[in-house]
Amino acid sequence: MTSQVSSEAEQADGALVGEQRKSAGGKDVRRLDRVIIRFAGDSGDGMQLTGDRFTSETASFGNDLSTLPNFPAEIRAPAGTLPGVSSFQLHFADHDILTPGDAPNVLVAMNPAALKANIGDVPRGAEIIVNTDEFSKRAMQKVGYDTSPLEDGSLDGYSVHPVPLTTLTVEALKEFDLSRKDAGRSKNMFALGLLSWMYHRPTEGTEKFLRTKFAKKPDIAEANIAAFHAGWNFGETTEDFAVSYEVAPAAKAFPTGTYRNISGNLALSYGLIAAGRQADLPLYLGSYPITPASDILHELSRHKNFGVRTFQAEDEIAGIGAALGAAFGGSLAVTTTSGPGVALKSETIGLAVSLELPLLIVDIQRGGPSTGLPTKTEQADLLQAMYGRNGEAPVPIVAPRTPADCFDAALEAARIAVTYRTPVFLLSDGYLANGSEPWRIPEVDELPDLRVQFASGTNHTEDDGTEVFWPYKRDPQTLARPWAVPGTPGLEHRIGGIEKQDGTGNISYDPANHDFMVRTRQAKVDGIDVPDLEVDDTRGDATTLVLGWGSTYGPITAAVRRLRAAGVPIAQAHLRHLNPFPRNLGEVLGRYEKVVIPEMNLGQLATLIRAKYLVDAVSYNQVNGMPFKAEQLATALKEAIDD
Repeated sequence: MTSQVSSEAEQADGALVGEQRKSAGGKDVRRLDRVIIRFAGDSGDGMQLTGDRFTSETASFGNDLSTLPNFPAEIRAPAGTLPGVSSFQLHFADHDILTPGDAPNVLVAMNPAALKANIGDVPRGAEIIVNTDEFSKRAMQKVGYDTSPLEDGSLDGYSVHPVPLTTLTVEALKEFDLSRKDAGRSKNMFALGLLSWMYHRPTEGTEKFLRTKFAKKPDIAEANIAAFHAGWNFGETTEDFAVSYEVAPAAKAFPTGTYRNISGNLALSYGLIAAGRQADLPLYLGSYPITPASDILHELSRHKNFGVRTFQAEDEIAGIGAALGAAFGGSLAVTTTSGPGVALKSETIGLAVSLELPLLIVDIQRGGPSTGLPTKTEQADLLQAMYGRNGEAPVPIVAPRTPADCFDAALEAARIAVTYRTPVFLLSDGYLANGSEPWRIPEVDELPDLRVQFASGTNHTEDDGTEVFWPYKRDPQTLARPWAVPGTPGLEHRIGGIEKQDGTGNISYDPANHDFMVRTRQAKVDGIDVPDLEVDDTRGDATTLVLGWGSTYGPITAAVRRLRAAGVPIAQAHLRHLNPFPRNLGEVLGRYEKVVIPEMNLGQLATLIRAKYLVDAVSYNQVNGMPFKAEQLATALKEAIDD
């Protein structure tokens, strides 16, 4: 959500609104304006599923929300170890929010490793729900606890709720014919039920989900539902939880419409499907599975009914080669990958530049270099997208700013690709891909018309009057060449990576022609029509501009709100188009004495800005695999202003 709201809410994590009442069971019910919950446990404890279910019910209730799934890179890290901890953080509120939150108000720790890995993020006074069944001497020693943190006073500053989750779950499932081990696997549903009671979340959706998920194993479905209800009832009856909380729907945060919860990868998938339909072209995905982009391949493979064709190739090079072939054949072609895959695809991207065919290269960025941090986020592929090819091979770059915005960014990338006949980079990242937020489902008539005209006949007259087809004769406005579908009579033409002669497309080694073609391809990209950069400078007296791109939008905007609430003037602008830049960017930069650019890299956008506009931009950088925190950015921006 992007509307301006009370900045007070951005400063207080889970601030009490002040209202309090009694529930039907006689317990206190307090009203909060926002809550941040983190579920943490082993990668086999179902924390992602638990967080996803809580998120879905929260979305159906009408809260604004933002999530941060965080899981190990290993397929199955050793149980009970710090590298094996998986977590899911959810921030939900009765107003417009922008980030998953800086620090959890509630931590659910399923074992000692989960507690130790996350306690550093938990502020004093927060609630910690601990599964005491897992705090054996051996389990604690495995993560470096010499004494039990539940007994040595190290958690005295927190509101700790020791709950034997496994034992209670097994007891609740006695009527089912399950072993203790199998019954214990439902402890995440017990925890979900308890948290659902604490925050008055709906339950019907989870019950329906479980019956659908385990439709072929109805006994397992009913066992999980029983564990879920047991957790709810435990919260209602135990004296340890004397208070539950309400967070009202965010009625004023959303424009009128139909909403659903959506992750960045799902929104991007839907955006690609919509682009194919709006262009009236078959959508073709040539891809090789790679974290964190694989979900797009999985999702698109489900939608053959929309004219989608997916090809899981044997490697990254084959994936983009097939996609480029589909583009030559008249499809809206896409290849999806992450940074390591972009490196492998670079030669074929250069071929697409030479062939001047529409191709979407979706890069869901992750930590690097090399294999790096597959499940962690980073923004370090910008310069690779800009320059990572041999020769002068300019490629437009589009970057979404929120999970829901991935839908619109996919449509925009497709618009550029088909209009200008060029490959286009779409730079998302792991934070956007796996995070989620409410998304207003657009009406079909709100979507852009992306229909294209294929070449259908000759387009050039020779000196002797012969009508011929020139594959590189350009549209005077866009400099795009004709898109001729193979098999169209009379439009046969040569393709390949060797330099083309202007107009005819014949092989050419002429120096002057090569110079002309290089400059023409660059001019085509430079001339792409992109909207002017919008600046948020509410007071109009700011001397400092914070400029961002991609997924830093949420933390930057939250930090700006905090500073403005404290009376600090600051302007904000966020780039969607990174190549070409908006035409007014230079003028915008010139208005401010200082420009600060926060990035999850070592200053790649700042390097481009300094080089092109000779602006002494200040970089603020982080490359720890996690998104910025709003308070961290607010402090850094204030220091930059005061410097």
